Amino acid sequence: ELELTESVLMEQHDEIVATIQRLRQRGVKFSMDDFGTGYSSLTYLKRLPFDHLKLDKSFIAGINHKDDVGDGGEIVKTVIGLGRVLGLRTVAEGVEREDQLRFLQTHGCDEAQGYYFSPALPADAFAELMTRQPVFALPLPSST
Repeated sequence: ELELTESVLMEQHDEIVATIQRLRQRGVKFSMDDFGTGYSSLTYLKRLPFDHLKLDKSFIAGINHKDDVGDGGEIVKTVIGLGRVLGLRTVAEGVEREDQLRFLQTHGCDEAQGYYFSPALPADAFAELMTRQPVFALPLPSST
């Protein structure tokens, strides 16, 4: 799976679209990374064959643990809903606290990653972690 930012898509758009299509034919999946921090063109989500929509950590950091209306909660809920309507799995970046994880679970986010699970690790420490805990970016359990 490859991650592309919105800003990359603005450069040499036609060439990038052709490359994405060729790679998808070979089984490569694509995520739109840092959604909402760049140009946020809904056209790209509709026209390009993405599999995942990654919520930028700046939105996750703004989730208010006391209610759903924090500095990022409404945006996060909206992007999760948008992903669902477009048939894209949503991934939350930068999850650092349990209340953020619970919020994401409650609102149907598909996956999460961040320091809540583990800090960034060198390759050997990552290999060690995988022998003890084989799932690194834990999928979120269904909220139903």
